[in-house]
Amino acid sequence: MDAAKPQTIRAIASISVISIVAAVLVTGSYEISYERIEENRRARLLNTLHEVLDPASHDNDLTKTRLTVRDPELLGATKPVDVFIATRSNQPVAAIFSSIAPRGYNGPIALLVAISADGSVSGVRVTDHNETPGLGDAVEIEKTDWVLGFEGTTLTSHAAADWTVGQDGGSFDAITGATVTPRAVVNGVRRTLLYFERHKEELFSAAATMGSTDE
Repeated sequence: MDAAKPQTIRAIASISVISIVAAVLVTGSYEISYERIEENRRARLLNTLHEVLDPASHDNDLTKTRLTVRDPELLGATKPVDVFIATRSNQPVAAIFSSIAPRGYNGPIALLVAISADGSVSGVRVTDHNETPGLGDAVEIEKTDWVLGFEGTTLTSHAAADWTVGQDGGSFDAITGATVTPRAVVNGVRRTLLYFERHKEELFSAAATMGSTDE
């Protein structure tokens, strides 16, 4: 029995070392994988944001000036939505809203709306929806260029009554066979512009505070 004790101790010690090494390897592998996953997620987010805002227009990291705001009436969601503030030489350039058009044909339509500091739309993309394939999905940039019609528009470039689709007597192109979907998107963009007009200064001030903290 006594002769077996050293072997038992060595076996236990070996198992302990192996366990420790395995734990270190697993932890290291997780950290590397997590960092890679986060970097990929950040890159995908930036690519999406740069679809609606020219990356050459700003010099800050949009992911570091992300705000959350809440206004169910204008931004279409009961939960807070993300707003990304773009700056150049520490001066505000634009705000990108992940707002919602709540009254799509088959439910809410998620939008990305970039608004320049002068109040003009830089770009719009539909990022998620449940609209009818072949009809309502024409609001996707991959299907048609319909959303490009918002570029350069402002609250004052069209009268309030014109902020709807042609079928309703508005200024925005209709989509054949689909009225509810484009109507919802037009209304969602207009309401996002209204929010920006009312909260522009506080958004830019909050982003400036975040930027100075990061430095």
